[in-house]
Amino acid sequence: MSRSVDVAVVGGGVLGLATARAVLLAHPEASVAVLEKEDRWGAHQSGNNSNVIHSGLYYAPGSSKARFARQGGELMIRYCQEHGVPVRRTGKIVVATSTEQLPRLAALHERGRANGVTAQRLSAREIAELEPHVAGVAALSVAETALTDFGAVCAAMAAELGGLGAELRTGAPVLSLTPDGPRTLLRTPAEDYRARVFVNCAGLHSDVLARRAGARPAVRIMPFRGEYAELLGAARGLVRNPVYPVPDPALPFLGVHVTPMLDGSVHVGPNAVPALARQGYRRRDVDPRLVGELLRDPALRGLARRHWRSGATELARSLIHPLFVRDVRKLVPEVRSADLRRHGSGVRAQAVTRSGELVDDFAISSGAGGIHVLNAPSPAATSSLLIGSRIAAEVLDRLELPDRAAGLRSTEPE
Repeated sequence: MSRSVDVAVVGGGVLGLATARAVLLAHPEASVAVLEKEDRWGAHQSGNNSNVIHSGLYYAPGSSKARFARQGGELMIRYCQEHGVPVRRTGKIVVATSTEQLPRLAALHERGRANGVTAQRLSAREIAELEPHVAGVAALSVAETALTDFGAVCAAMAAELGGLGAELRTGAPVLSLTPDGPRTLLRTPAEDYRARVFVNCAGLHSDVLARRAGARPAVRIMPFRGEYAELLGAARGLVRNPVYPVPDPALPFLGVHVTPMLDGSVHVGPNAVPALARQGYRRRDVDPRLVGELLRDPALRGLARRHWRSGATELARSLIHPLFVRDVRKLVPEVRSADLRRHGSGVRAQAVTRSGELVDDFAISSGAGGIHVLNAPSPAATSSLLIGSRIAAEVLDRLELPDRAAGLRSTEPE
């Protein structure tokens, strides 16, 4: 048995839900199905991250990340406030712990200005006034950063979509996508869907789904595990608001940071180590098929050539706890080994080109019958409402509703 729908969104993370929401808000008469393979919404990247609403400080001016993060963050804060999702604008500081990092801090300051971010330079004395237990020679104080619970955001969006008439299906992995006249047939274990347009928001499996649909993506997904720790007892009081290191500009990762959460816990991390399974949340999670693919893939060899030093550092910090503690102490010297315990992990779907370059910006491509989101790392959750509107505009174009699609585009940042 198959059901005919206008739009099938594959993936029930925050971006898939936001896309379905944008379609229905622009065109309430559309029939939309959201298909999620897990038994809950936001089960992977959306529900296993630092829960930070980013300001747009880090991203190259003119990039999609930069254009979407600033306005998208404000939209996300407003969404949380209007839908009863916990949110707090905390600000954060980005700390240079040595004089060698000062040129990178200055460059980050200029990048933030270009992106419209409110960032104030702090001296060592001003750092001490703001965060007495944080060590640094200089820092940037960023006002726009906020904290939320993206798992709760996903739940709110799913509830809203139910009210808008979407068909919401968990436990519905898409096994195949095949052309069926002007539609695409999406097979799931329980039911099949014939969609006029499908949107691939499958995250860690997005490249696999694209290939199942007959596309030839120019990237492959490399899963990176980010491991978190938690501060215990009195050590939780050592920081008041999020504290970040100066990031390595060659990598799309922000480094190990300290984040007081809305529930009173304080998370430290994540690092970024290659995972040996697409859902490799634990070191022992190994998918032999994926390992074989990676070993044969020239992209992995290219990635290793470019980043073996940083990769070795991340891996050592993952395996040797004192190294992790040492890096935390660079920011917060009073933290001791006994103050930290492991606290879960997330897996990031990082796109890598065939030559082994890490894709730093969002990557969204179109093919026959579908739209594929092939790279949506941070700040995708922050920017999900805007990205969802962009994708929905193309969906509505394909449904031959150009006027409403144009209205959606007008919400995008210039």
